[in-house]
Amino acid sequence: MNVLIALWRFSGVIAMVLAWIVIALAVLKNPWFNVFKHALSDLGGPLANTPQIYNLGLIATGITICLYSLYITYASEAKVLVFASALLFVAGVFLALIGIYPSGTRPHTFVSTWFFIQVLIAIIATALDMTLEKSFYHATALWIISIVGPVGALLIKWPSVALQEIYGIVLIDIAVIIMTTKI
Repeated sequence: MNVLIALWRFSGVIAMVLAWIVIALAVLKNPWFNVFKHALSDLGGPLANTPQIYNLGLIATGITICLYSLYITYASEAKVLVFASALLFVAGVFLALIGIYPSGTRPHTFVSTWFFIQVLIAIIATALDMTLEKSFYHATALWIISIVGPVGALLIKWPSVALQEIYGIVLIDIAVIIMTTKI
């Protein structure tokens, strides 16, 4: 039982690793992909070779994020952190929806944009919880991510959507590591 709880606790890190594996496999199957010209979602779009790798991978990663959010709820008694985990659960659903509505479908832009917005809101709620719990080191790091993320995404002239997405994913990964070490 303890092994299952340990796996559950680290399901956020597992989701993080899974996402990078999915991206790497999809890139390997699509030699035309250029990180400086495309969006990551192109790896699951109509022009992709075996788009199932990317799309099913995002669905699996989204489900894993949902499991991680449930662990946060399980491990916490703080209402603000339970709220943050609910926001993270919804972000996991939106990540899965990116795989269900890949590039080239009508809802794709909405679900992919909302995934990043939803994660940002979850990080802000987690930073608030950690501030209230007086875990200032962790809270400060999450507050910095919640500011640097959208500011960098909006103010930097990114050569491609893929690089902007990778920037966001790296910040999410750092936040997951911070959350996993604290919660």
